[in-house]
Amino acid sequence: MEVFDRPGYPALPKQVLSWIEEQAGTQSRVVQVTPLQGGISSAVVALEVYHGENNEQIHWVIRQFTDTNWLQIEPDLALHETAALQAARPTGLPSPEWIAADPDGKRCGLPTVLMSRLPGRVVLPPQAPSLPWLQGLAGIAAKLHASKAEPISWNYFTYNKIERLQIPEWTTKPAAWAKIIECLQGPLPGYAPRLIHRDFHPANVLWQDEHVSGVVDWVNACQGPAGIDTGHCRLNLVQLYGTETADIFLKAYLDSKGSVAEAANPYWDMLCLIEVLPGPPGVYKGWEDLGFRGLNAGLIQSRLDDYAESLAKKARRRDN
Repeated sequence: MEVFDRPGYPALPKQVLSWIEEQAGTQSRVVQVTPLQGGISSAVVALEVYHGENNEQIHWVIRQFTDTNWLQIEPDLALHETAALQAARPTGLPSPEWIAADPDGKRCGLPTVLMSRLPGRVVLPPQAPSLPWLQGLAGIAAKLHASKAEPISWNYFTYNKIERLQIPEWTTKPAAWAKIIECLQGPLPGYAPRLIHRDFHPANVLWQDEHVSGVVDWVNACQGPAGIDTGHCRLNLVQLYGTETADIFLKAYLDSKGSVAEAANPYWDMLCLIEVLPGPPGVYKGWEDLGFRGLNAGLIQSRLDDYAESLAKKARRRDN
């Protein structure tokens, strides 16, 4: 069977289609595939499946991990996302339901996860977002952190080695970055480990009727500090809209039911910020794929410098 959605978009391989149909049961067939935009390390495709004599419609999503470098570092990506989805869904979080996985790609050619498709779409306001949008984003993060999810086996770690950090060559505010590095090379603040998304940002949140309808892309979820989710989201908001928007988001989070007070510690924001190093920073392709316009490398760099200065000032106030 060959399945097309857009002219020129290749069909999913026959072995993948057969595997999907097996998961749906007898008398099932895939009738449509639609590539989804926004991801850069895997192929994510929406599926419409007809099942049974009455052609019941099933809406699923299949993710195939295509980044060979990532797979070399973390060959268990499909198992990781499986565990995260199975932990998140029972808590009532609007996360996809896990359907099946081909962890080593024996059936599908690549490590693969099959899951339900959530309603809604990604919304990236073209200008500074409204307070309700930021409150919705903050509220779902707080709901995640308040959930009683079963622990999973993966734990948070930094992608950059803190002991090797250096002031970036591209910055115009080296003193701010020096202060951030000094803070990060000091003691780690105390925190209560909990399930975190680890890649929580606006392009992984779905909206329907101006309300959050889902959180997707759980492959990086782990046990860790709540401040990593808020810090990573703030880092994305800074690049998209600037530091003021990121600050409004943090206040909205701390005002939300279920929020974790330790997220207010600027240490976690700094820890997320240094993931852009060594740089120089550029525009995330996923935003462009989702239709967000108006960014360039110079603007991103300027906003990150302003954010670094803001965090350094917070750190200095804590020192005094």
